[in-house]
Amino acid sequence: MRILGLIAASLFLSFPATAESSLRLATFDMDVTPPLGAPLAYGETEGHWDLGLRAKGVVLLGAGDPIVLSAIDWIGISNEGHDAFRDALARGAGTERARVAVQALHQHDTPMCDFSTERILNEYGLETGRYNGDFAREVLEGLESAVQASLDRAQPVTHVGAGEAEVHEVASNRRLLGPDGTVRAMRFTATADPELRAEPEGLIDPMVTVISLWNEDAPIAVLSYYAVHPQSYYRTGIPNPDFPGVARFLRQLAVPEALHIHFTGAAGDIGAGKYNDGAHENRMILAERLADGMKRAFDATERTALTAEDVEWRSVPVLMPPAEHMDAATFRESLENASGEEPFFGAATKLAWLERVEAGIPTDLSSLVMGPAQLLHLPAESFVAYQLAAKELQPDRTVGVAAYSDYGAAYICTEEAYDQGGYEASDRASNVAPGVEAVLMEAIRELMAP
Repeated sequence: MRILGLIAASLFLSFPATAESSLRLATFDMDVTPPLGAPLAYGETEGHWDLGLRAKGVVLLGAGDPIVLSAIDWIGISNEGHDAFRDALARGAGTERARVAVQALHQHDTPMCDFSTERILNEYGLETGRYNGDFAREVLEGLESAVQASLDRAQPVTHVGAGEAEVHEVASNRRLLGPDGTVRAMRFTATADPELRAEPEGLIDPMVTVISLWNEDAPIAVLSYYAVHPQSYYRTGIPNPDFPGVARFLRQLAVPEALHIHFTGAAGDIGAGKYNDGAHENRMILAERLADGMKRAFDATERTALTAEDVEWRSVPVLMPPAEHMDAATFRESLENASGEEPFFGAATKLAWLERVEAGIPTDLSSLVMGPAQLLHLPAESFVAYQLAAKELQPDRTVGVAAYSDYGAAYICTEEAYDQGGYEASDRASNVAPGVEAVLMEAIRELMAP
């Protein structure tokens, strides 16, 4: 199958109905912590922590059909699973899938959802393991009801707030380059080697962006955006939202009248490795540093009156080019000879995404403009360069970037990074070809247009 650039790059703009339309905001917050024995991305649920996992979101009403934004404390939601989550939220809000954005936060002691991979494993008579979707289906039913119930509690929206602040000593680039320009070492989330931790931060986005929606002087929802892999330590068997979830909780305590929703930015190549050697006490240290940045961004908020005329939803469907190693026949042969549990980046997961691409099913990138603020939703483990480029394209607005929507493509590197090597650019971790940069950047340029 030949993919020429942005095959499906039609831009759909949804304009507000009338200047008289009054904006309202509904918020929802649901526990999505799996029960004991349920699968996690790594292992199964052995216990529970003081903080569980949440699915949080907002429904914006009054600017055409409802718009839904949701963030879920799971490692990833992929393919048919991502479709199902968007459809459930759309049904609950009374809107269409195209106006729904669902982002995972990507904490690792959490479940994953990929109904496509589950279906393929069942077809080959293999264990579904981490891809068992029973709990996800329970969550979908509850989430639809929660969103529907939230509409009766919608509040007027009169203002949008925007603020930014630098987060100190949390994020660092994972890819350390040698003199020849290739990756000589990986500085993962927990880095024990003090020499690697001593290396410079590298390319990051140091800013946390906080976008808030207000009813006059009262905040209704506070949405925060920061690019870092959200792990301090994991493989504990205890579902938890890790340090970004703790930071979110601290901010919820500080401003209890508003629902706090956090999104992980384009963090495919960003972790906390420079500032985290894996010691368990670092979870709280990182959380407090992130919460401090969130507080300063919120304190720096500038509020602007918001009407339906100021709201615009944009969506661009794209087909990303598969990598050369993505071969359906090879994956099917591997599955025919497989036994035991499917690896995290195994043949079934790769086949699941490849089948969708070959069937012409696009991945949606979307954006919400609200006056001086703009939100951008990117797929999977996009590199931070895409986030930085998006912000440069729209210097007149405060931009919040959330990645980890449909996780099917896995790591989405820049074209240059594929030549540099490293874990993210390996055949194991990335399903897309170097040409993905041209495809995504064309879509981002459309979404970030004035």
